[in-house]
Order: sequence, then C-alpha cells, then structure tokens
Amino acid sequence: MQNHCAVPNCPSGKSDPQPLFRFPNDAERSKKWAEKCQRPDLIDRSPEHLYRYYRVCGKHFETSFFDSSTVLKDDSIPTAFDMSSQPQNGQAKRIPIRDLLSFPSSVSFSFSEMKNSQAATAKEDIPTLSEEEEYKEYLKSLFEVLLLLGEQSIPPMGPANNKDQGLGSSSFQALLDNRIMCGDEVLKKRYDDNKECCSTEQLNQLIEVCEKFVRSKLVEEIKQSSFFSLLTGDPVKISGEWQLPVFVRYVDESNFQRERFVGFLSFEGDRDILAEKLLSEMTDKWGLDMERCRGQAHSCSGTHFNQIKILAAKLMEMHPRAVLTLSSGQSLNMSLASGMALSGVQLVMFTFKKIESFFGQSALLQLELENAISIFYPDNEEKANDLKEICRTGWTGRNDAFEVAVDILEALLLCIDSVHDNEDMKWSDQVSQNALEISKALTDFEFVMALVVLKNVMTLTQAFGKNIQGNATETHSAAVSLKAVLHSLKEVSDNIDVYHEFWNDEALTIAATMEISAKLPRSFLRKHQAECGSMRPESYYKEHLSVPVVNHTIREMNRLFCEDHLKLLRCLSLIPAVIEQHKSTEPEEVNVQAFNNDIPNAGTLSAELHCWWVKWNKKGKGETFPSSLHETLQLADVKFFPNMLAVFRLIGVLPALALEDNCNVAYKRFTMYMENTPDRFKSKSLALLNINYDVKFDLDSLADTYMKTYPEVQQES
Repeated sequence: MQNHCAVPNCPSGKSDPQPLFRFPNDAERSKKWAEKCQRPDLIDRSPEHLYRYYRVCGKHFETSFFDSSTVLKDDSIPTAFDMSSQPQNGQAKRIPIRDLLSFPSSVSFSFSEMKNSQAATAKEDIPTLSEEEEYKEYLKSLFEVLLLLGEQSIPPMGPANNKDQGLGSSSFQALLDNRIMCGDEVLKKRYDDNKECCSTEQLNQLIEVCEKFVRSKLVEEIKQSSFFSLLTGDPVKISGEWQLPVFVRYVDESNFQRERFVGFLSFEGDRDILAEKLLSEMTDKWGLDMERCRGQAHSCSGTHFNQIKILAAKLMEMHPRAVLTLSSGQSLNMSLASGMALSGVQLVMFTFKKIESFFGQSALLQLELENAISIFYPDNEEKANDLKEICRTGWTGRNDAFEVAVDILEALLLCIDSVHDNEDMKWSDQVSQNALEISKALTDFEFVMALVVLKNVMTLTQAFGKNIQGNATETHSAAVSLKAVLHSLKEVSDNIDVYHEFWNDEALTIAATMEISAKLPRSFLRKHQAECGSMRPESYYKEHLSVPVVNHTIREMNRLFCEDHLKLLRCLSLIPAVIEQHKSTEPEEVNVQAFNNDIPNAGTLSAELHCWWVKWNKKGKGETFPSSLHETLQLADVKFFPNMLAVFRLIGVLPALALEDNCNVAYKRFTMYMENTPDRFKSKSLALLNINYDVKFDLDSLADTYMKTYPEVQQES
C-alpha cells in the first residue's frame, strides 16, 4: 500500500494530510479512477493490483460522495483536481505521526484502516501469483515499510519497545508483524516458511537499493537543469569513519533554486590521493557530470581544512569553470577564521562551539547570561538590550561574532563562573563541569589575545561579508567594493608593527580587568623551553598570531573572490531593481560575456542585453520591479530573453548567494538528522533517504532493481 496519493503532484500526505482511499476492485470503476487521476500508466494495471497498491486522497472527491466524514460511497469517482494550492519547492511537510509504533487511529494511513482493507482483500478472489510475482510483492512490502520508517527518521534497526534485542524486536520487524496481522498473505507465507520475514543482511541490501534509487533520481533532476555547483560540509563520523557530506545546488526546470543532499563520501585513506578518489566517486559511481559544475564551496574547519583545500584545488584544476566561492550557509568571517590552523584561533573557534551548545540547552542559562550583561552595562540600557537580543540568536556564527564576544566577555565569565560555583544548587554536575571548561578557556591569555586580533582584522571584512549574502543590490555592491577591502587589509599588513601594538594593549587591558596574566601559551612553553626566557609575549603573538591572521585573511579573500567569481556577482546588475537604481549606467557586457559558452546565442547577447536594460530602465508610477534573483527568474517575460534567462540560471547556482527560505531545506534536514539520530543508528544510506523523503518512490522499480542486483537471494528463497 502506498502512503501517498496516486494523483500526480498532489501534496496530500506531506503538507496536507488527507484520508487515503483504495482503488475499487471493480474493473470498470478502477479504470475510470485511473483515467480521472490522469495516470495512463495505471489504466492497463489489473483492478486487483490497483486495489492493493494505489490510493486516492479525500480531497479529490466531492462532499456528496461521502456518507460521513471518512466513509466513501460505493459508486464514488474522483472528480476534484484543483492543484492550485499545492506547495512550492521543498515545502512538503512530513505526515504527522505521534508514535508510529503505537499505530494511532488519527494517521491518514493508519494501521486500523490497513487491517480492515487488507482483511477484505484476503476475502476477495485474487488470482494466484507466480513464484516470481509473489517474491516481488514480498519485496514491495519490505520496501514500503522501510520507506515509511526512513521518512520519519526512525532507525529500522532501532528497538520497537526500548529494548535492544536485535532485528527480531526492531521497529522494522514490528511493522512487518503488524502487516502480517492485518492480512498481508505474502509476508505471512514468507514468515511461516522461514520463521523470519527479513534478515539483517537483506535489510542492509534493501537500504543500499533505496540509496541508489534516491541518488539516481537526484542526479537525473540535476542533469535536466544543465548546470550545478558542488558544496561540502564539515566531515562527520558515522560508524567510526569520517564521512564528507556533499550537497548540490542547481536551478530546476521551473526556475527555482534548489539545494539537495546527494550523499556522503568516505573521507578516509591516503591523503595524497584522497581528492582524486572523491572526485572519481562522484563521477563514476554517482553519475555527476563535473564538466557541468560551475561553482564549489566548502564549509570546513580544524584538522580537515588542508585536505579540503586540496580537494577544491584539484576540482579547479580538472574543471576550471568550477569557480571557488563562499558558502551561503556560513558567514564570511567565520569561514575565514575556521581555516586558520593557529592554536589561538582554533581555541577561540572551539570555545565558541562550546558556548553555543552550553547556552542552547536551557532558557535558564540564557537568562543567567542576560542578567550578567545587565550588571556590566548599568548605565547603558540600550547597549545592554542590544547585546541581550543578539545573544538570543546564534551569535557565535555571525559576521560580528568576535566583536560581540569582546563586548560580553566579562559578563560571560561572570555568568559561567556563577554556574560553576552552583551555590544555589540550580545546575546539574554536568552543566557545572561544562561551565568550568569554558571558564578555563575564557581566562587563557592566548584566547583573549586571539579574540582581540580576530575582532580587529575581521572588522575590515565585516560589512563586505554581510553584503555578499544580502539582497541583489547589496551583493552587487560587495562585488564592486572588494578592491577597497583588500587595500585596507594590505595597509594593515604593511604597518603590522603599529597595529599589533594597539591590539596587544587592548588585550592587556581586558586581561587586567579579568585578572588574567599575560603569558606565552602553555603549548609553546612545553615545546620551546630553551627559548622561553628570551621570548616576550608581545613578540610571540605578533609573529604567531597577528601576522598569520592578516596574511591568511588576504590570501583567502583573493582565493574566494577571484576575478571570475566577481564577474558573476557583478551580473546581478541585471536584476530589474538594480538596473532601475543605477539607470544612468548600462550593465557592463564584459561581465556577461563570462557566460558566452553556456548561453543559447552569444551572437545576439549585446542586442538582447540592451533591450533588457531599456525594458527596466524606467519605473512607472506605482510599479514595483523584481529585486531578487528569485523574483527575476519567475518573471513571465524572462522567457522572451533566452540569453538573460540562461545567465540568471547560471548565477542561481552560485553557492555564495543566499537562498529563499523555501529552497534552503537540505542542510536543515541534514542537521536535524545528525542531531536527532543516536550515533549507533546513524547510517549514510538512511540519511540520504530521510533527508530526501520527498522523492517519489516507485515500489515496482525498487523491487525490480533489487531482484537484478541480488538474483542469488531470490534463488535461495
């Protein structure tokens, strides 16, 4: 039984849960249903097959066809097919399930309905299936249960009754048992013959087939869009091995920007050939055509950063048009700092993660911090309120995070020490211990010095970073202003002695206020005992912190915003609202010419560009122009400008541009899976299935693929 409506594009069961009704077992009515649902592929299917495996939701039946709110009359035929209210692009919501294993009656595909309908099926005169057909029906039942669990992020191997007793008492087996109880004769026969419906080995094979099916659907969709960009996240550990999460951004056939999670790549092995191995797997195993890759972005920090840099360089070497950019999921300053392999900077970044996790676990802890902020800003209520508001957000990931941290550092230490002291016994031992670890970091002079240096250097890139991920006008402005930002950084580098002296004085002032001694890092003292006597802290931090931070920032800004990338961003001057704002200046054709090899007709580009500019150059009274790439792509008139449409679609795959909320769901789903799934139940295959739960699954195709992939299993059966 399918858990969604057979009508194409119907959102039922996702964003709009509805009761599902079986196809009738009568041949004539069954054919009418298939015709009305616009499913020509179902017309030749037998009534018995449609009755068992296909459903139509209640929204396609007129009110007069119901005897009550959920009972359908025998002669009913679906006639209501107004799809105007269907959700757009990734807005599908999960079917609400309070507790899947308790079989709630309120669920649209509830097991009480399954039991009644399948019991009725058992009484029907259904033709005897051949051995191969029966085996296929058995596989479809297994896949159906697996997909149901995967969609709800319930580990199939997880215990159904909070007891870990293997597959026999797993969630997967519990649902199979229920189907048997409800009248699934194929499963029942299988259980009677083998005393088990499915082995652990076979379950893993089913999961593998699902993974390949999902990825094939994603790759097919990506190919239809022509061009894409590659994005990677921080490597994560699954089953004890490092895995690299990979996402793809593209513009679909409806001109909506999309971002999809396409799977994990093993991040283990020989470091010298790892990059080539990863790229080879994406092309040979996954089927991605990297010749169509037009951008890349990588969110990585710590020990894996250098390896990711090698991957980015290798991809650029093999496919020069895969321009390296910033990822819209990470602020510029955080991205710059994450890539610095400096002990002080890594101490700051690691402590930020601890702070975010610490205050995120309890509203009371957040309130404690806000009270501490009030204590340190008694005469400046406006400043205190601003800081409190900032601290209610994920401030440790903001572009101005280092500036905020300096402003609240004393209040933060007061709060953390109060929690650790735990005089009122308000906090658990674990919370108190976590507070102690953060307190030790905050009172380390290396942390204070690194924080001050980061704040002062990143102030120069702060506005640029905010604009680059803003609206079209702001991003275009940022692309034009990069030269000025690099000039400011170069001026600091040329006069680093003077600037470092100011930064050192600021750090010493903060340290004195917090009663922290200015000293060399313990790691340096252990490794260089002979040099410690002659090395002054000021000289050490200039050589090992200030100079490297400035140099790294300049180097990374040039790497992330090369001339090819800037040309693409400057093409945002073609957005109607930007044209109207700068109407005295016609867009520069040289920027658009970067797309000459990817547009339909480069020969007509100049004329088309001029017509586009004239069209949007003057705003009529009360007229509003599209102000974003998303709005421009949805313009009805854009199809009359094929070159412009192609350019906008190519800009749309750039990873640096912020996505609309309804398009930016892949990473959120990925984060939810990684945070909510216990480590022992995490699976790279099931993650792909869960995150892409809105992919349309075909049980027949899954079963056929399994039978071709594992023919020996069928023979053994």
